[in-house]
Amino acid sequence: MKTKGYIFDYGGTIDTNGCHWGKMLWHAYQRHNIPVSEDEFRKAYVYAERTLGRIPIIQSDYTFRKTLSVKLRIEFEYLQDKGIIVSGNFNSASEQTAILDDLYKMVVANTEKAREVLLKLKEQADIVLVSNFYGNLNVVLKEFNLDDIFDRVIESAVVGVRKPDPAIFQLGINALGMAPENIVLVGDSFEKDIVPGKKVGLNTIWIKGEQWGDKQYDEKLADKVITDFSQLV
Repeated sequence: MKTKGYIFDYGGTIDTNGCHWGKMLWHAYQRHNIPVSEDEFRKAYVYAERTLGRIPIIQSDYTFRKTLSVKLRIEFEYLQDKGIIVSGNFNSASEQTAILDDLYKMVVANTEKAREVLLKLKEQADIVLVSNFYGNLNVVLKEFNLDDIFDRVIESAVVGVRKPDPAIFQLGINALGMAPENIVLVGDSFEKDIVPGKKVGLNTIWIKGEQWGDKQYDEKLADKVITDFSQLV
């Protein structure tokens, strides 16, 4: 059946080409020789994510760059509070800026490539974005020249429901105004995109990049598995 609509995830799909953001950050720590183990980093990453989920620190006018800088600050504060990074012999502010610049450059490159693919898909179908985000996603889309792509943006902080709840994908289906069998969902998370997407009857494409954990999934549940965003066209 011809695809008439697409539902896309944002973070980890469009901005990292399928790589989990935890891994993106860890590899940046490695490139900049931050003196922490991966286990220590993972604890800092989870702490920062939970902090941002619990406290509305990210404001609706924050750019992606500012959002990422806040995440890095919280991670580094955690590592310093735990005595893992000693501030006396470590320039925390300088290292945070270096990691921020490094990752931001990568995201700019990824979103530029993704934009070309999305524009080609947009010639043939309507596109809706469904994402767990902080309430500033429209600002982020404008920052990366993606604000003209999507017919509707459904953001968890705005609609009050988060993945993996299938209800957020039903909102995407409703926004497209077509039967789910005519829609393809594209996402990087098997548990938060593919599984709930199938529950509401969507066709699914799993963009399988570097995962956060080692869990193995039944890839047959996804209708298609790709390893690069460019494979969508």
